[in-house]
Amino acid sequence: MKRRVVITGIGVVSAAGVGIEPLWRALESGTSAIKNCSRFDASGFASHLVGEARDGDQPFSAKDHVPKHYRKAVKVMSKDVELAVASAKLAVEQAGLVTRAKEDAPATYPPERTSCHIGAGLIAAETEELSLAMSSATDDSGAFSLKKWGTAEGGGGGMNNLQPLWMLKYLPNMLACHVTIIHGLEGPSNTLLNGEASGLLSLGESLRIIQRGAADAGLAGSAESKVNPMGLLRLDLCGRVAHTNASATPESTVRPYAKDSTGGLVGEAGGIVVVEDETMAKARGVRIHARVAGFGAAHALVPPIPILSSTCDHACPTTKFDPAAVAAAGKGLARAITSALRDAGLTPADIDAAIPEGCGAPLPDQAEAFALREVFGPRAETLPLICPAPIIGGCAAGNGGVQAALGAHCLSTQSLPRTHRLNGALHPAETRNGSTPLRRILLCSMGVCGQCAAIVLEA
Repeated sequence: MKRRVVITGIGVVSAAGVGIEPLWRALESGTSAIKNCSRFDASGFASHLVGEARDGDQPFSAKDHVPKHYRKAVKVMSKDVELAVASAKLAVEQAGLVTRAKEDAPATYPPERTSCHIGAGLIAAETEELSLAMSSATDDSGAFSLKKWGTAEGGGGGMNNLQPLWMLKYLPNMLACHVTIIHGLEGPSNTLLNGEASGLLSLGESLRIIQRGAADAGLAGSAESKVNPMGLLRLDLCGRVAHTNASATPESTVRPYAKDSTGGLVGEAGGIVVVEDETMAKARGVRIHARVAGFGAAHALVPPIPILSSTCDHACPTTKFDPAAVAAAGKGLARAITSALRDAGLTPADIDAAIPEGCGAPLPDQAEAFALREVFGPRAETLPLICPAPIIGGCAAGNGGVQAALGAHCLSTQSLPRTHRLNGALHPAETRNGSTPLRRILLCSMGVCGQCAAIVLEA
């Protein structure tokens, strides 16, 4: 018999604040945390509205969320890494785990029996760091010169003007790297890079690791920041960013599943959960938020369209699509959902609510709607959908971790925040009573290049 896996700790950092509580309050009230960009001048971009991570009334920093001896390492952390490190700390604390972060106490689990799987995205370098180095590699006409940039014989060595350890800020595996070092997680570890599907795929891998006995507990989730010039530009070129003017508001811009929606807005977030073998979690006497009942993955056969340049391999579908493209994408996500339900031994009738991406961009929204209708039939029209994008922005790889945290919180508190419907309508927050309990929630997501993932959580 497979081991049962449960979620015992939840950690989230987003534009709504640090922790699950501020995000939940914002979702309940419908108060968007998306504001005018303050991190850089966005006046020349498609939109000036972004979801910047906050810690109360201050910009978020990981300095207050790492052990004192580790604070110097924050200097070589990208914002993506900072989001993951802080989210992991919150999850570990809520689960009551003792890890290597507490140097004066024995760990709850042996280090070799703890795992870490964190989804990451294409981390964008800070433009100031690049421009300062690139400005030292120009030819006599002032144009950038590869010869001046390089260090080979005759080269100008401009690249040496990048700060020491520059690369260590931007490797995607650095999210899991810093988390495992801080907490002493020495069991199976992996980084998954599948766009928006990364977080749910990471949770699925952590599930399988514990089920087969390779670990007893672990951290799973994802983090990414798109609040930077390159992140915003890339998503705009993908056709996922709504073009806004000075009078635009996030409430009027990000409208999941609305037929006339033109796109979403970018954000940044991290979501990490603690997963444990259920028997061992119960023995610890810790609060269990939810059980991870099923996992499924598939690939949508959407033909990618190169969008940046002939020398770049980044590709994704754009807003120029036809019904066949929507159906191809939707069928891939439907296969992932069906697989997750089968893995959990459930049917669509057993699902009480869903947390899809719901980013507001036409292609992913219509593909998700297709998938939900394919799986749930007419019931898809009334299924409650929790969509955090209007509140915190589209956080790319960070979405999956936030979905997992929200799903576990819903089941733990037996409540739903404001929910969407496939016709674009909004419904008020609700608290379930004993006669209509919240039993199971579906999480589903599709990456820009077609990778699909689904998780079923149950009370």
